[in-house]
Amino acid sequence: MGNYQYVDIFATKGIEYLFVIGFLVTLVAFWRFLNKTAVPRAGGVPPASPASRPWFRIVDGLYFHQGHSWARVEDKQTVVIGMDDFAQKLVGEMHTINLPKLGEHIQQGKRAWDIIVESKSIPMRSPVSGRVVAINEEVMASPKMVNDDPYERGWLVKVRPGGLQSDVTNLLSGKLARAWMEQTVDALRARSSGNLGMVLQDGGIPVLGIAKNLSRDHWHEIASEFLLDTQSLEET
Repeated sequence: MGNYQYVDIFATKGIEYLFVIGFLVTLVAFWRFLNKTAVPRAGGVPPASPASRPWFRIVDGLYFHQGHSWARVEDKQTVVIGMDDFAQKLVGEMHTINLPKLGEHIQQGKRAWDIIVESKSIPMRSPVSGRVVAINEEVMASPKMVNDDPYERGWLVKVRPGGLQSDVTNLLSGKLARAWMEQTVDALRARSSGNLGMVLQDGGIPVLGIAKNLSRDHWHEIASEFLLDTQSLEET
């Protein structure tokens, strides 16, 4: 029938092209399915996984000193002071807390009280300056209150501040405090050489007594470093 010539696609490379096209269509459909299932429902937020939860609590309304003490303004004449969640988990169970005496003047960034753990004394720095007007005698009788509730029942002293407006400019709160605490967590990770089992319980909760879990022989030096106790590391 003239010069008409029939070409059989299956006798050439055509069959291979069909297979490739079919594979690509299937791949695109599968990719769209995966992305559709990965999108969260509108108006909802996926629950936080244990790994994304903060290791240490930061409470809004408090001002934090980088030596891991905190201050809360109760009124114009009174500031409540304590040690933060990181500090209590770092040192663990405390045998004694030696608080300043009523009427004593304490200074921001200076030694204000000592915590005693296994006969080792660790000074902590005051977040603000002022005259001591109240001490938490319940904490002195039962230091475990600080471990149980460091920001409420475990408060340490109340002071009548002097120069509070100036003092708070040297402290951290809100997002800055949270970013600082994240840096502290990074420092712990570095200390543990990547072995987080040394500082975390099952479920990702930090152990009580982190410093001793990092080094049984040198825990005091580790605690002093994080709590900015330079006097224990070197005389100043």
